[in-house]
Amino acid sequence: MCNEYELVTDLFGHVTFIPLRGRSNKPYKRHVHPDYQAAVVRREGSENVVDVMRWGFPPDPRRGDGRVQTNIRQPNYALWAPYTGIENRALVPASAFCEWTDVVVTESGKREKRWFGLSEERPLFFFAGLWRDWTGTRGPKKAPEEGDHLIFSFLTTKANSVVAPIHSKAMPVILTTPEECEAWLTLPTKEALKLQRPLAGDLLKIVAPSAV
Repeated sequence: MCNEYELVTDLFGHVTFIPLRGRSNKPYKRHVHPDYQAAVVRREGSENVVDVMRWGFPPDPRRGDGRVQTNIRQPNYALWAPYTGIENRALVPASAFCEWTDVVVTESGKREKRWFGLSEERPLFFFAGLWRDWTGTRGPKKAPEEGDHLIFSFLTTKANSVVAPIHSKAMPVILTTPEECEAWLTLPTKEALKLQRPLAGDLLKIVAPSAV
């Protein structure tokens, strides 16, 4: 599932449908990979606050591979359920995300990436995310950091008609309207989780065949 996404817009310059208050002046990377830092919007009181967090919840002990969990398909599972309340929900801003092709498409016998967005202009949208505190060592292998961290992951759902022919397993839960964003941040858990559904196919496009 999605383990790379991008944010090409200036977050504060382009978010017009929800008010934001900045919490950090750290730069945001254009391309975000697991354990990278990225901008995340969460609710603090009645305000939407932008924090910088690392992508990926702690490894799932069922898997035993030590990989951080970047995607959430079963939010009611014990690893995720404690963080599905309003206080731990978040919006993860993005302008495109990538998936690997299910089948080999190159002469060298490798799969390729396909990038998806709302249009070729890469307008902003949000993944439905969760966040939490975590203490330990996190960060890229070349620059791990020991200490207290804010970490996030985002929900996935079944692939829609645009993603499924490329990557049939799943796609991120994408929010595109003020009403959806407000609902994800404020509704009771049972109601908010109704947003865990594929984005309508006519709202999503392949915006790049491989490298962005």
